[in-house]
Amino acid sequence: MGGMTNPNLASGSIWRLHHGDQEIARLTVTGTDMPWVHGEVERLPGFEEFRSLFSEQDRAAGEEDWERADACYTQIRGALTLTFPDGGRVAEFLLHIHDDGTAGWRWHDEPFDAANP
Repeated sequence: MGGMTNPNLASGSIWRLHHGDQEIARLTVTGTDMPWVHGEVERLPGFEEFRSLFSEQDRAAGEEDWERADACYTQIRGALTLTFPDGGRVAEFLLHIHDDGTAGWRWHDEPFDAANP
């Protein structure tokens, strides 16, 4: 059975996390468990400013404190942008960067609010 494969999900593809014009992390795809993509994180200058926010989100999710996790998500989405390996901007994403240097994320082609009226 042939299917279309998404080059953005190919192992080794690099997604980029930006704060303004500055690239602060590279996410290298290591696998998928749709709708989640998993990868390794290369932290670049500028990432440190957001490390505690990602750690807080991770802790909140682990404790199933969804209100706190959502508040972290809102701050992350307000400050950061994610781009596909081809450089195109991701319209909407949910990103978890773990302290061990791994990440999990999912995305949508349009803002979640527009996707779920």
